[in-house]
Formats: sequence, C-alpha cells, structure tokens
Amino acid sequence: MSDNKEKLKSKIIYRASYRGTKEMDLLMTNFVKSLIEDLNLSELKELDLLVSLDDERVKKIKNNILNDKIVTTELIKKFQKFKF
Repeated sequence: MSDNKEKLKSKIIYRASYRGTKEMDLLMTNFVKSLIEDLNLSELKELDLLVSLDDERVKKIKNNILNDKIVTTELIKKFQKFKF
C-alpha cells in the first residue's frame, strides 16, 4: 500500500511539473509540493484528478469560474486560496 502511495505521489508531482505552460507548471508544482506529504490516499487520488485536467479548466477552477458541476471539495478550496 505504501509503495502504491509513493508511486501516486511521484506521478502527481511529475504531472504538476510538466503541464505545458511555465506559469501553470509553477503554480501546480508549488501547490502540490505544499501539501502532498499530508494527504491520505483518497485525497491523493483527488489531487491526481486535478493535475490531470487541462490548463484552461484548472484556471477556471482556480478563479472559481465553474460552468459545469465540479464539487468544491476541501482540496479545491485550498487550491483556490493558494498563493505562491
């Protein structure tokens, strides 16, 4: 279980770091590194979903401009409040 958790963390950090735009790389990498060690497996899976979204959708989530039905979880709230 711990090995799977560590693999998931590595995957999340990689995805956060290589998004396509330098600005989004910086935002996501700093956000992920600020909290990844404190997350349980369920929260890591949620973070994995967030870093898997395209940049435009992530920007909308960050700015709380949601046209679709995204559940605002604690992780999303932390992301929206995050400053780097």
